[in-house]
Amino acid sequence: MNETEWRELKARLRRSDFRSKFHLGIKEKSYVLDKGLDTIRLHALDFIGRRLAPAFPGNDGRQTPMRNHPVFIAQHATATCCRGCLEKWHSIPKGQPLSGDQITYVADVIMNWISEQI
Repeated sequence: MNETEWRELKARLRRSDFRSKFHLGIKEKSYVLDKGLDTIRLHALDFIGRRLAPAFPGNDGRQTPMRNHPVFIAQHATATCCRGCLEKWHSIPKGQPLSGDQITYVADVIMNWISEQI
C-alpha cells in the first residue's frame, strides 16, 4: 500500500462515524511501544491468517473483538475486521481465501493505522 492509497482510504474511513470513533488508549499504546511494531505486525498476521484468510471464516462478522488488543481496535477502525467489511471497503471478495498479497495489504492497513496512533 503506497502513501496515496493510504491517504485515500483514511479519508474514506474518516467519513464513517463508526470507523472514526476508534482510537488506541494509553494501555494499548503502551503495549505497542513495549512489544514493538515488528511484534505487533506478527500478531496482526496471525489474527488475519486465523480469522480472515479462510474463504468462510467461523463467526464471520463477529470474529473480531472490539477491544483487548491494538490489532483488534485497528481492524475495526480500518474496516479489516470481517470478510463483509473487506469486501465493502477494500473490494476483497468474500468466498475465496485471501491471497498472500491480500494478507500483506490487510496487515499494511492495520499497521499504518497503529503507527499513526502511536
